[in-house]
Amino acid sequence: MAIGFPNKASAHPGKKPTLDGKWLLPRAPLCVKFKKGLTVNEKKFDPKKLRKLNDPQRLMDIPPDYIWEKMHIEKSDVFVEIGAGIAFFSVAFLQKFKPSTLYACDLSEVMINWIKENVSSKYPNIIPVKTEERAVPLDDGIADLVFMINLHHELESPSLSVEEAYRILKPGGKVFVVDWKKKDMPEGPPAKIRCLPEEVKEQMVNAGFIDVDIYNELQKHFWVVGKKAIFTYNKAN
Repeated sequence: MAIGFPNKASAHPGKKPTLDGKWLLPRAPLCVKFKKGLTVNEKKFDPKKLRKLNDPQRLMDIPPDYIWEKMHIEKSDVFVEIGAGIAFFSVAFLQKFKPSTLYACDLSEVMINWIKENVSSKYPNIIPVKTEERAVPLDDGIADLVFMINLHHELESPSLSVEEAYRILKPGGKVFVVDWKKKDMPEGPPAKIRCLPEEVKEQMVNAGFIDVDIYNELQKHFWVVGKKAIFTYNKAN
């Protein structure tokens, strides 16, 4: 995750700078829950994982500029990332698109504490929020953009996260979900636990999103975009 660090090469032998010339910080211990109930705990820092998880290549695999061009977001006031981890993409989006507030949400207390200690001190506009998988403790209708990156395949009930995204979005706000394409490749989770973009699209439509589109142009990832209608109607009528 591309967090700023003093850019003196002599102080960081062997480490790579990010796309904006800043240095990488280590990733916190990870705890994720997969679809079939498998829990993975990494209680000690693994240097090999650092190179994989904090590699600036991730910003080339999922370029924020490309996403922004496709999203056509008219206002960038409040962003919410669900499943932020150590706020890698939260920082990238804050630096590039300058929202006034970015809520970095994660269900791991370890991740939230790491963001508080290592990210929010440098980027006070990034506010860590401890969540549950089925609930995001934010008010209705506060966000211009909600996004989830490489999270969907880990969720037990992904439709509930999509519904929460709908709830916290302002009318006219947008959501996008990026995840690994469901095929074998050297990187990412096993193909068998990956999801299909058509499944994500169905979840978005069922949650009430309109103008839902699937993009498969990225080499390793699909992404699905939806919009919360400006005007809603009561289905009972």
